[in-house]
Amino acid sequence: MSEDRTLTVRFFARLREELDTESLTLPVPPDATAGQLLSELARRGGAWAQLTGAQPVMIAVNQTMAKPDTPIGPGDEVAFFPPVTGG
Repeated sequence: MSEDRTLTVRFFARLREELDTESLTLPVPPDATAGQLLSELARRGGAWAQLTGAQPVMIAVNQTMAKPDTPIGPGDEVAFFPPVTGG
């Protein structure tokens, strides 16, 4: 039996609409961080490039707010969403 080395990535609000996906299941490289994952996804180009663009993207790991240097591993859920703006 091989160990599941994947994590779930979820997108919320306008990111979900603009990327046309709600979630992905991706392999996790050793010693990965949330910021590295964000950069890797942005390298897909097109709408994905906005993930590291001028507008900041908020990160949560396992439903807790996180920073780009937060470690991520197999079984984690990483969520990306635009900053909440008040009105």
